[in-house]
Amino acid sequence: MRHAVIMAGGSGTRLWPLSRAGRPKQLLDLVADDPSDERSGAHSLLEEAFGRLRAVLPADRIWVCTAARYGEQVAAALPDLRADRLILEPVARDTANAVGLAAALVEDVDPGAELAVVSADHVIRPVERFAAALGAAYDALAERPDALVTLGIRPTSPATGFGYVQRGAATGLPGVAEAASFREKPDRATAEEYLASGQYLWNSGMFVWRARTVLDALAQHLPATAEGLRRVVAAPAGAQRDAVLAEVFPTLPKISVDYAVLEPAAAEAGRVLVADLDVEWLDVGSWPALAHTLAGDEQGNAARGLTVFVDSHRNVVFSDDPEHLVALAGVSDCVVVHTRDVTMVCPASEAERVKQLLAAVEGTRGSAWS
Repeated sequence: MRHAVIMAGGSGTRLWPLSRAGRPKQLLDLVADDPSDERSGAHSLLEEAFGRLRAVLPADRIWVCTAARYGEQVAAALPDLRADRLILEPVARDTANAVGLAAALVEDVDPGAELAVVSADHVIRPVERFAAALGAAYDALAERPDALVTLGIRPTSPATGFGYVQRGAATGLPGVAEAASFREKPDRATAEEYLASGQYLWNSGMFVWRARTVLDALAQHLPATAEGLRRVVAAPAGAQRDAVLAEVFPTLPKISVDYAVLEPAAAEAGRVLVADLDVEWLDVGSWPALAHTLAGDEQGNAARGLTVFVDSHRNVVFSDDPEHLVALAGVSDCVVVHTRDVTMVCPASEAERVKQLLAAVEGTRGSAWS
């Protein structure tokens, strides 16, 4: 059967100070129910991801993999998530181990399962196109059961912040081609070449494959992880398995699924496929990216909370205090974030340095603000 796992373990440090170690971005109400109305309600990225998958799968075949410290918050946020579909990582060991753990647990309850791996960080519209592309990726496994299928987003700009996947030979499957190559984040000139060629898609970091295929790939390329996961699923579900997981997982080699599985597989002709995902896609990884989910005005300001702008343009303002007014005069191209205990201001062009700023705060003020 078809299953999916939402990867929701990150802490979202680039959205500090709103996103904190104890309450990461995927659990915050960041996505406006109606972006055109600043008074509308909001929901979390995790709820958005779960609802998106419900257009494709029943709730009992949707899993969530997150850090153990977020388990109770995730369960509370997703009342339709079955308790035995919540996967808790004792520590962070990068995506190869998180994806491998999910694959091992899914395969344990449903041998031969097909598994989609999606992120809790994305806003994707319209959902119908996402559902169709995901269905095409699942369908591809009927023809090529050993394939690793990545979802590629049709680029709308020469973005330099994403990796790219190059479409190769046609497969005869609607919307699915062989992946010719993967490219790291390019410079501007290279990104413009990619866009003009029409051959490249943004690498979304979402995949579809058989759970067993991933486990076999780990056994070949990352045997320590494969052996550790075998020990975990060999233990009876419940307290015994949790104990083995707590013992084994911190010892696994820390590596991404791209390096551990996809790059070696890409060397085998026709092994990695790419499904074309023609949607509005937003990877909510920074304050400027989040601005696209906020109410905007004619001057290009995007805001949530009480705000007043005078002769100010293209700012991103976010306040989680309903009684605190943020007022800007003669300010442009800045990010202003106000929370109960922190106010953060930076040029929008420097928003990628928020993670560096957080490290400096921790170094001088301690972890109380992280």
